[in-house]
Amino acid sequence: MWHSATVRTSLGFVVLAVACAFLADFRITAHDPWGELGRLFLGLIQPDFTAVDYLGEAILRTLAFAFVGVSLGALVGMGLALVFHHRTVRTACAFVRAIHELFWALIFLQFFGLHPLTGVLAIAIPYAGVFAKVYAEILEESDPEPSRVIPHGTGVVSALAYTRISLAWPHLVSYTSYRLECGLRSSAVLGFVGMPTLGFYLESSFSQGHYATVGALLLLFYVMIATLGLWVRPRLLPLYLIAAPFLLGSGLPIRWQNVSRFFTEDIVPAPLRQGEGLTGLMTWLGELFATEALPGIWNTLLLTQVALVVTGILALALYPLISRHFKGRVSGALGHTVLVILRSTPEYLLAFILLQLWGPSMLPAVVALAIHNGGIIGHLIGRRSNEIALRQDAPRGLERYAFELTPRLYGPFLAFLFYRWEIIMRETAILGILGIATLGFYVDSAIQEIRFDRALVLIVITALLNIGVDILARWLRSRLRLRHTATSEP
Repeated sequence: MWHSATVRTSLGFVVLAVACAFLADFRITAHDPWGELGRLFLGLIQPDFTAVDYLGEAILRTLAFAFVGVSLGALVGMGLALVFHHRTVRTACAFVRAIHELFWALIFLQFFGLHPLTGVLAIAIPYAGVFAKVYAEILEESDPEPSRVIPHGTGVVSALAYTRISLAWPHLVSYTSYRLECGLRSSAVLGFVGMPTLGFYLESSFSQGHYATVGALLLLFYVMIATLGLWVRPRLLPLYLIAAPFLLGSGLPIRWQNVSRFFTEDIVPAPLRQGEGLTGLMTWLGELFATEALPGIWNTLLLTQVALVVTGILALALYPLISRHFKGRVSGALGHTVLVILRSTPEYLLAFILLQLWGPSMLPAVVALAIHNGGIIGHLIGRRSNEIALRQDAPRGLERYAFELTPRLYGPFLAFLFYRWEIIMRETAILGILGIATLGFYVDSAIQEIRFDRALVLIVITALLNIGVDILARWLRSRLRLRHTATSEP
């Protein structure tokens, strides 16, 4: 039901988003945007699979990076989850998961180059932080009673395996499967920084105007995501995990002197390298904040706020597509397909496409963020609506939507939206690599200019900003008494 606190909070976010929209740049500057969009649409409905001679290799590399990165992240995350109650562990996990995979990739590229280790670590490190937090929450929510009745002298590992982990196993498996889907999206996006995954070939095909090839690659990616539950079977999983490391490729040899120089010289602030001392460092930081950090933070916050509200509006409009209270058999299958496509398309990939079609502005970023996250939340809320039993004389159509279902779903909807808030900000920052003036734009510029000290400071600011939004979102969920657990993720 509607509660005054949730209504006031929602209105406050909407008003703030409207104010931010007036300050943002939403111009369409491309010469023929709708013509380009039409040609892209023709490529999607008339894909050319024969033109993609590298298709098999691209898919295998995408799968390999996802499996190895997610598996390594899950393994480390489970270990960290067991000691997650320590403040140091919680803080470290919050920091590493606040940095986007592409930022990690840009860092590792500087000393590993285009080596498979770059892609694996770029996925594994932030995912380890995510897994640690979520696994700890799942284990904490499991029934503690069995652990109290185990025989005295049982080892710690055995006690965990036969009590909490055993009880929480279905939730652990479910969430890990969801993160594998996320890992496939992350793996594909790594192609935009040079790794040989689907994103690399998508970018090159799109830049050359080969829309039929783009359509083939996109459709195969959607099929790969949609059929994940069919080919990722428990019996086949060990085979995938054994084969994946051998499918990563070899890459260029690692020059370990580059690794040493990166940590001992490259990321040391320039004033300290040049012997200017603390005074020079403060001047350097002041100039960095004034010219790059503050403009980047301002644009990141603007874009995040608008995207958050548009995401919420889109999610509320989409959830009836998979709700049993609105659909028939045919429309239900179509609605499920639409939401799979929306939530499976990485924001970075969609923003890249829209930027090519509409020109450089914040509009492609807002649309990309809203489509992806709106698809995810719409799926979750639609699934939640299927648990509601309506009376036989319940109204139909718009009245059912507005007066029967949406008021009951609004609390869970806000919980999911606030959960995605930090994720939307994280993606907003990374979209700067595409040319939008968020924090990622200044990070990428600093790296291109080989000023890694400036890039590292900006990445740390991005992480702290994400952590701050996550804390605010958790406070709002607590204040509004909104219940949401990680096991509810799709």
